[in-house]
Amino acid sequence: MNNEIAGIDHVVVGVRDLEQARLAWRRLGFTLSPRGRHIGQGTANYCIMFASDYIELLGILDPDDFVQHLDAFLVQREGLMAAAFAPAAALEELRAALLGRRLHPSEPRRLDRRLELPEGDSVMPRFSLISLPAQETPGLDSFICVHLTPELIRRTEWLTHPNGALGLRGIHVLVVNTAELLEPYDRLFGIPQVTTTDAVVCVQVGQHRILFSTPDDFSTMYPKLDIGTGFPLPGIVSVEFAVGSKENTADYLTRHQIPFEEMPEGSLAVPAGEANGAVLFFS
Repeated sequence: MNNEIAGIDHVVVGVRDLEQARLAWRRLGFTLSPRGRHIGQGTANYCIMFASDYIELLGILDPDDFVQHLDAFLVQREGLMAAAFAPAAALEELRAALLGRRLHPSEPRRLDRRLELPEGDSVMPRFSLISLPAQETPGLDSFICVHLTPELIRRTEWLTHPNGALGLRGIHVLVVNTAELLEPYDRLFGIPQVTTTDAVVCVQVGQHRILFSTPDDFSTMYPKLDIGTGFPLPGIVSVEFAVGSKENTADYLTRHQIPFEEMPEGSLAVPAGEANGAVLFFS
């Protein structure tokens, strides 16, 4: 099945204090690109760029302006709040492919961001966003992000990270029940891309994977991680990064006194309290 979605473009982390978040993620060993301010909105971001995907730290600068639903999210918690998918085709082909799968994509919505460069100038990356109804991506707040000016958001010096991170592997979403997820994600991504192991659902999206499980199954998979009892469902609990060397990443975390645990399958996990509510896996 060809739905013209190539993978995950970026993952959004909602934060209450954008400047404190910048310092926290820099301590974690990430290089952040300069601050971007969304035009016509009260939000701004810092991004952690990789060659083909990225993390967006999203905060509110002007609460009286339009902030989408970030304010409502932050009332409950900080953390991973949404995933943006990358298109594999032009906008018209993308929408046609989704309509052909009996899905209901929105009309494109324009988004501009003023990126404040370190040399004092600014550039204006532009995007076109497409959404699907919530019932067509159950459990996951998501949208499709079409980059109209991709050359403006990456510089070589922004792509190298002291902790050794090379890019995103995927995310883990906590839900009440996984059984209701199969049909919608089969339709969106194709039956071969959606597999189940016990009650854990894995959706393969290009080179990325999205895991869905209940909180109890997450705790069974990662018994050393405590996510507490009040995690709002559904919600993205963790993001996984590919690294060049787990030994080098562990050395960086140790030298900077960042707590982490080695998981049964060998990944390194940094608890949510170190990363604005997001559990970080390095593998």
